[in-house]
Amino acid sequence: MTDKTVTVRFFARLREELGTEQLTLAISGHQTVGDLLAELAGRGGPWAQLQGDQPVMIAINQAMAKSSAPIRAGDEVAFFPPVTGG
Repeated sequence: MTDKTVTVRFFARLREELGTEQLTLAISGHQTVGDLLAELAGRGGPWAQLQGDQPVMIAINQAMAKSSAPIRAGDEVAFFPPVTGG
């Protein structure tokens, strides 16, 4: 059986608040970004913000994506804090 993992990267304030820049996580066969977010948010503490009032921005393999997008082994999933401006 091959290794079914994705690389998860965090940028900007998420990186600082979560205390990590990158994780390697195992995934199941039919997992979406939303499933991954729920799994991470389930860790509690600062991780809960990943499913908070301000949804994070998502990129898969450096292309913007939605939480319903499927993820596959070998993908790089990146999370960014929501953009604010005036």
